[in-house]
Amino acid sequence: MTAVIARILARYVAGALVAYGLVDAATGSALALDPDIALALGAALGVLAEGAYAFARRFGWAT
Repeated sequence: MTAVIARILARYVAGALVAYGLVDAATGSALALDPDIALALGAALGVLAEGAYAFARRFGWAT
């Protein structure tokens, strides 16, 4: 499931970068379709989820 979310996130980020003119269309396409970037985004999402869990446990929130 994380890989699916990472790929969707990569497409949105690449689209935003192209829309704002920060990268050209070819680079945006490469960012959206590169499996290494999807892997890195998936890892970042996993770390974010685990960090949120640890934060919630530390402050006694529902987990």
